[in-house]
Amino acid sequence: MGLTVAGLAAGLTTGTAPAAAEPKAAPAAAAAECSAAYRIEQKLAGGTTWRMCWRYDNKAGLVLENISYQPKGETRPIKVLNSARLGQIHVPYDDGQHEYDDLTGEGFAQGLMPLAPAECPGGTIRSVKVMDAWNETSSDVTGLCSTTRSRGHAYRMQTDPESKVHQAQGKDLLVYTVNQVGWYEYITEWRFQDDGTLHMNVGATGSLSWDDYDAGDGRGWPIGKGRKAAATSHSHNAFWRLDFGLDGSSRNRVEQYDSAVTAPAPGQEAPTTKTTRTKVTKELAGDAEPYRWWRVVSAIGRNKDGHARSYEIVPGASTKYPGRSYTKHDLYFTQYNRCELFATHNPGACGAGAGKSVDKWVDGQDLTHPVAWMNIGFHHIARDEDQQPMPVHWQGFSVVPRDVTAMNPLTPADLAWQNGHWEDRG
Repeated sequence: MGLTVAGLAAGLTTGTAPAAAEPKAAPAAAAAECSAAYRIEQKLAGGTTWRMCWRYDNKAGLVLENISYQPKGETRPIKVLNSARLGQIHVPYDDGQHEYDDLTGEGFAQGLMPLAPAECPGGTIRSVKVMDAWNETSSDVTGLCSTTRSRGHAYRMQTDPESKVHQAQGKDLLVYTVNQVGWYEYITEWRFQDDGTLHMNVGATGSLSWDDYDAGDGRGWPIGKGRKAAATSHSHNAFWRLDFGLDGSSRNRVEQYDSAVTAPAPGQEAPTTKTTRTKVTKELAGDAEPYRWWRVVSAIGRNKDGHARSYEIVPGASTKYPGRSYTKHDLYFTQYNRCELFATHNPGACGAGAGKSVDKWVDGQDLTHPVAWMNIGFHHIARDEDQQPMPVHWQGFSVVPRDVTAMNPLTPADLAWQNGHWEDRG
């Protein structure tokens, strides 16, 4: 199953996928608790409104809080996250000579870059007060963009050649900053789709960090004439920290789903696939596997069909780095602790043990207020095309609504009756 010993010993229970439960009222999501200067609210073309607060942390950079989603047809906002932030960017070099923790050790937040209007087309650039922890000074940087972007088809459906084409072009709210660390510039973006999906991405650009050894030993790649100008290969292990607050409550459940495929039985046309649910009741260090996924489930909120609201975690492409204990797993669920803010080299101001890494926090606690930590790795072996400047390479993941609404929140009015197993009424 790819679970840690602590996870397996946590009293997990397994069963088939759950049946629908009875509807249960959820409290109204509170409005974003921040002043207008720190509030982001955007109604997208499909009728969906996203609301959130932002602040700037002197290590993590941009932090988004009280994130809620209100699609058309819902009378009140549906809270999704208490907070969303980067948890670390760990950068070890292949030659073993350098290893960096960009958020807690390399001044990531202090490297906020000012954005030109052309970098935020049709949007708003906000001024951010950046604290210099070393000099105890602050400066104002016009470095936070919030705008909208088209993403192409949200859906398309035509039942026969003569029927109406149902299609819509999707829109996203995009919130992002650019932070410079050494040679690199990191674009940290948060995309909020009109169908309720959230995408978290980090894009590395800027310049390569240079070295001068012979790249023929497998630790680098030549990017100059012949064997000249070898660039050292390295990894970018990005962590995100998500504190879920579905329907305004932090008491969420975590579930893991695994599917097993068996050969066709005699007389059967195709293999059989059966999906089982594992209730994750204690802290977990998990690994992405084929036919495996996780969801965070609301303890109090249900959609109009009576199904528990949840968000599914969808990892992006990742190269797992085996060199450190905290990068050996793809996803961690830990019990909320206000001191546990960074996946590695966590500041120790909160008392004994606060400096441990995220893998050490998985120690058998009950999960009543789960925090998700996603680790997405990228092994960067340089190429000639990385100069100059270096094209953006992206890494990230998504959280996708699962039963948050009873139908597609972008469903056109003339298809709204087709909920469940429908029959053509013509």
